[in-house]
Amino acid sequence: MPEDCLPRERLEVVGEKALSNQELLAILLRTGSKNTNVMEVASKFLNYFNHLYELKNATVTEMMEIKGIGRIKAIELRAAIEFGYRIQQSTQLKLGKVSSSYQIAQNLIYELQDFQQEHLVCLYLNTKNEVIKQETVFKGSLNQSVAHPREIFRSAVKYSAARLILAHNHPSGNPTPSESDIHFTQRMQECGKMMGIEVLDHIIIGAQVYISMREENFFAAD
Repeated sequence: MPEDCLPRERLEVVGEKALSNQELLAILLRTGSKNTNVMEVASKFLNYFNHLYELKNATVTEMMEIKGIGRIKAIELRAAIEFGYRIQQSTQLKLGKVSSSYQIAQNLIYELQDFQQEHLVCLYLNTKNEVIKQETVFKGSLNQSVAHPREIFRSAVKYSAARLILAHNHPSGNPTPSESDIHFTQRMQECGKMMGIEVLDHIIIGAQVYISMREENFFAAD
């Protein structure tokens, strides 16, 4: 494996948090210079600035003083630093606060009622019951093995959700829960309890109608 590719390969295998500053910088630089490999250029770069905080205001001209850093690399690094700063300053997107199952259902009826295939949607909420992400998780019947809780909770952890609401449509137009719906919902509740992420409801969408499985007492007793 070429030395220049090692940091990229390591990131794929172990994740970016396991990489050193030198390795992360080497990925951004991509290549070294004629007589110096990319890891050595990254090392020189970091030694030149002494501390990462100094990079916040480092200019293109200052970066170009380092052997192996040309104008293009310096511009790309300046752009990466600024983009990282903007990400840090950004706030989590909120798609509205959930006040009731009725409110959620009215929004989802419009989205889901005409589908000829079941779509399972998950709304991820923060501690204030604000929707921070809505995601179509599966397409197909819930009794298939593809509808697995680990996929749903993996996203819940990714978005730092405190709670979630499930919803799916019945193409028949009849929102009455099937045995598979009930089993799947209770399984999700159990997984949520183990992970500390509450499943607030599972809403089934029909033709201009819906059923809240919590309100209709299909949820397992807390």
